[in-house]
Amino acid sequence: MWKKYKPYIISTAIALGIGGLSALLTKNSMDIYSQLKQPPLAPPGSIFPIIWTILFILMGIGSAMVYVNRDKDPFEAASALKLYITNLVFNFLWTIVFFNFRAFLFAYIWLMILWVIIIIMIFKFNKISKTAALLQIPYLLWVTFASYLNLMIYLLNR
Repeated sequence: MWKKYKPYIISTAIALGIGGLSALLTKNSMDIYSQLKQPPLAPPGSIFPIIWTILFILMGIGSAMVYVNRDKDPFEAASALKLYITNLVFNFLWTIVFFNFRAFLFAYIWLMILWVIIIIMIFKFNKISKTAALLQIPYLLWVTFASYLNLMIYLLNR
């Protein structure tokens, strides 16, 4: 039984670990967020950890599905997983750029690159597992919304 669930546990732990580390390195992020002029539709800061936890779990499960089904197309699976790692790096660094450096315009541009990476990742995941790809849709939608928030925060706080 452990062998069956091991990839899911490990990949979810990695995704949550990346998210947790970025939260640790930006531990005052919700204080910073609350001090900024907020755009319409801006959610309260307390919702972000909940949403990101769910999204990191979905990312971890999706990447595990690609890994488990890698025999379907080993080259494409390896490519999808490399892009997934790139996605995690971009996701992690966005938090640092936005909260620690408060470089809101650069963070927005960075987020747009992440958005493109996520779209490509979804297409690559779909070649291996449709379910893995579908699990990334909430992430894409949230990053789309986060892009709006990021851009508006830049415009309102410059």
